[in-house]
Amino acid sequence: ALGAAGAAIVERLAPEERCDRVAAELAPHIDATPTGADDFTGGNTKRTGALLARAPSSVEMVAHPLVLDVCEQVLWPRKTTFQLHLTQAITIGPGSPAQALHRDQWCFDFFPFPDDVEVEVSTIWALCDFTDDVGATRVVPGSHRATDPGAFTPADTVPAEMPRGSVVLYSGRTVHGGGENRSDRWRTGVNVDYVLGWLRQEENQYLSVPLDVVRELPERVQRLMGYSMGAYALGYVDDVRDPMSVLRGGAEPSSSFAPR
Repeated sequence: ALGAAGAAIVERLAPEERCDRVAAELAPHIDATPTGADDFTGGNTKRTGALLARAPSSVEMVAHPLVLDVCEQVLWPRKTTFQLHLTQAITIGPGSPAQALHRDQWCFDFFPFPDDVEVEVSTIWALCDFTDDVGATRVVPGSHRATDPGAFTPADTVPAEMPRGSVVLYSGRTVHGGGENRSDRWRTGVNVDYVLGWLRQEENQYLSVPLDVVRELPERVQRLMGYSMGAYALGYVDDVRDPMSVLRGGAEPSSSFAPR
C-alpha cells in the first residue's frame, strides 16, 4: 500500500489500555507546551516532543514490530541502518485551519533525493478517533511519485480517518498536512518518524532524553535513538568506540552495525 498510494492505515494496532497510558503520561506535558509560533506549526496547535523521556509507554508505539518491519522493507533497499527521526504528540485545537501541504523529507533543506531512494517513513498514531471534522491528517494518494509536489491543493487530499489506536504510515515523499479542526475537541496524535541512519535526526534524541532514562530502555530502542553506528564509520565516539559500548560503560555491544 505504501508503494502504491504512499500511505496506509492499520486500524486498532494499539489497544485502548495502551492509548490510555500514553495519553495520561503526556497530559501534563501537553498542558505545558506552548502553541505554534507561525502558520505552519499552528497558532492553536501544540507539538510536544521527547516522548521516550516523557511518556514511557510510547516505547510500545515507537518500537512496534510491524512499524519497524515496514521501515525495513520501505527505506532505501540497501544495507544500512535507520533511526528515529522525531517523536512528538501533535495536538490540534478547535478552530485550527488546515496545515500547509508538504513533504516531511523537505526538512533536509529541500534536497532532491533520487526518485528511487526512500529516506523516511512517518507515522501518526491516533490517541482519539481521527475524523474529518476533528482534523484528521490529510494525504494526497500517489503524491510520493509526483514530480511537482508543490502543485497539489487541499482538493487533492483525503482525510486519514481512523479509530483510536490506529496508525497511518506514509512515505517522507507523500504530500500531506494536518487537517482543519472544525469541532470543539482537541485532536491528539503521536507522530513518530524514522529516517536512514546516515541522515541527521530532526529531533536530537541525545539531548531530548536523559542518559539515565536511555540506559533503562530496551537495546532495540537505544539503537533506534542513534546509539548505534550509522554505517562503517558514522557515529563513533572519541577513539573510534562504538556508542553502544560507551552507553554500557565499556562493555562490548553484541554488534557494532546491528540494528537496521
